[in-house]
Amino acid sequence: MAETYRCSPEMLAILERILEEDGPQADPTTLDAEEGRKLAESSNWRWNLDLPEMAKVEDLEILSRENHPTRIRLYQPMEYSSGTILHIHGGGWAFCSIETHERASRLLANETRACVVSLEYSLAPENPYPAGLLDCVRAWREMLRLSSQFGLQRPFMVAGDSAGANLALALMLNELQEKMRLPSAALLFYGVFGNQFTTESYHQHADGPGLTRQKMQRYCSWYTNEKHWNNPLAYPLLADDSQLSHLPPIFMSAAAVDPLRSDSELLYARLQGLGRTDLFRLYDGVVHGFMQMSLVLPQASQAFRDAADALRILLPSSDPNSFQESDK
Repeated sequence: MAETYRCSPEMLAILERILEEDGPQADPTTLDAEEGRKLAESSNWRWNLDLPEMAKVEDLEILSRENHPTRIRLYQPMEYSSGTILHIHGGGWAFCSIETHERASRLLANETRACVVSLEYSLAPENPYPAGLLDCVRAWREMLRLSSQFGLQRPFMVAGDSAGANLALALMLNELQEKMRLPSAALLFYGVFGNQFTTESYHQHADGPGLTRQKMQRYCSWYTNEKHWNNPLAYPLLADDSQLSHLPPIFMSAAAVDPLRSDSELLYARLQGLGRTDLFRLYDGVVHGFMQMSLVLPQASQAFRDAADALRILLPSSDPNSFQESDK
């Protein structure tokens, strides 16, 4: 029998607080895209207060896939050791921004003691697949090319949450396919990797709390059309074993009370079946997007510490506070 996961008392208290503060909110996927984005921005403001101090925060511009300037933000932690992480925000490929994930980027930098580079990418439905992915690929390549100019150090890694985890994994598959430089490691937080809405977690948490099956169906319909429904660069669970076996080391995490939980579990099972030594952590009692809630939810802060610890296991170094570049 499948295990049943429920929200912890702490998680329930936070959800009740949000409802009390905001009242009933519209489903952003049923709104005009711009209205949905405004709602996503306003609902994330509370998680981006009391920002951790950085040694440096700098807004820069790089060229996007069509050679238009696009914004990135560089975070250098107070105790910088080594490494650079390209951080790709989530939001169903349609919502959110550098600002909605400001605190998350800073925590990731502080805990890993690496520079973090957060980026803006083209959002669906106005810019469906492959626009957002190509922006991320271009940002990755530009980050490598301009690393000396920006003062960025190796090893170069990638991270993302939700749709950002999808884009991070797809970026690696794309670079593998095109025989370009791969990240040394990846951090994938509660990602969307498949397009099947009948998994165990979709059955258990079809109606949330928070993310629902219907929301995910609408996000996916915004991001891809039928032409790309079977494309592993859109839905990486469709990648074949030879592709997955050549990926760099990965740390994956999932929220237990999340319709996307099974996506991470299924991907991790496939990676294990290939004899890989990737790492996986399931966080009990929390919902999709919980790492945004680090101001009030202990599991969120712990998740960033776990990610940093995982990198030190995946990329061991003689210095316990830094990383050794992968051979991938």
